[in-house]
Amino acid sequence: MQDKDRTILIVDDEKISLRITNHILQTKYRTICVSSGKEAFEYCLKERPDIVLSDLRMPGMSGFELQAAVKKAFREPIPFMFMTADSDEETESQGFAAGAQDFIRKPFRADVLLRRVHNILETTDKIRHFKRASETDRLTGLLNKASAEAKISELCAEVSGALLMIDLDSFKLVNDIFGHAAGDTILIHFADICREAVRSSDIVGRLGGDEFIAFCQSIFTEDVVAKKAAFINEKIVAVAKELFGDDMAIPLGASVGAVFVPEEGRDFHSLYQKADKALYNVKHHGKHGSFVFHSEHAKNTNEKTANTDLSNLKKILGERTVSKGAMHLPLEQFKTIYQFVNRVSLNYSHHSYLALFTVHSQNNDSVIAFFDTVKSVLRQSDVITSSAKNQCLVLLLEMSSENIGIVTERVKREWQKNPVSQSAEISVEISAL
Repeated sequence: MQDKDRTILIVDDEKISLRITNHILQTKYRTICVSSGKEAFEYCLKERPDIVLSDLRMPGMSGFELQAAVKKAFREPIPFMFMTADSDEETESQGFAAGAQDFIRKPFRADVLLRRVHNILETTDKIRHFKRASETDRLTGLLNKASAEAKISELCAEVSGALLMIDLDSFKLVNDIFGHAAGDTILIHFADICREAVRSSDIVGRLGGDEFIAFCQSIFTEDVVAKKAAFINEKIVAVAKELFGDDMAIPLGASVGAVFVPEEGRDFHSLYQKADKALYNVKHHGKHGSFVFHSEHAKNTNEKTANTDLSNLKKILGERTVSKGAMHLPLEQFKTIYQFVNRVSLNYSHHSYLALFTVHSQNNDSVIAFFDTVKSVLRQSDVITSSAKNQCLVLLLEMSSENIGIVTERVKREWQKNPVSQSAEISVEISAL
């Protein structure tokens, strides 16, 4: 920030002293002059100055009283520097004890005053820089977990609005297929989209990984929450296609769980848990959407769940829509299925195989295209995952040894129909469970 953009509020009931001080400082800074503590306090409430340079002894409201009032009114303190003709050292000690950054005695030299004001501004800038660094998530530039929760907790206690939990769906697949550098790029773009989805007066932060949090003031309807979720989903898909191509197969999106404040209370930790339950609801009903927690709805849902029957449980557990081709899962979920199938194979005469396809290519488009080919060729009962950026791990269920070669050859034959296959070689390893 340029010096001329800095505002120095000068407070002095002596007109000559006020005029001299203003004459010195206006050569480098924007100055505002007032003759009483009351006027100074009113100005601070309307337009926050960078420094208050105040006389110490004034009728009505002294410099000490002004500093105390301003300190109480602002969460982030405004730097104060006192001026006085008093030579009492006790007064100076009292000023520093009150939180003043500096103390200067009248009459003062112009160069001394300018230097001391410059030092205060420089020190304040450094403090703000370190504070921002300690509060900021290094990758995305959003508030980090601790600072976001602290600021949102304050807002929940005072204002009305909506607390949002935002998850980036299927993010792990980006890391698995394209690598962590691509994952970081997606997170940076997602953070920008979250910023864009809220107003400048709202708070948004990163909790860690692919989890984000926001507080939007004066939002009271589910329709607005749904629109924000739709906006985030539309934007992140557009960004991903721009980065990885229009045929990008990763189901990126956002799940948003919300709770209204003060409808569901003002305690942050309680609200957080309710928003998290709402997020859980979205995650287990197709993702890429939003849900708002209401205590009454939750109560009714719990009662229904306690008395549900097998038919309803099958609906809850089952897939909402069964897509064609193999089931594509993150590695951790694939691992669970593999462990279960392996148990079945140990106890029953069911034959299952693991196939590891490796794409030998530096072209990410080739890798994505091959994954799509494998998924489309295999059966709905087969399961695939990304075991590495260029490797596709396949679990083939109920497969005879005679047919395993037929399946792998069919994958290779279908792959060769794709133009991008010319830039990639495919190798495969097979093992029985």
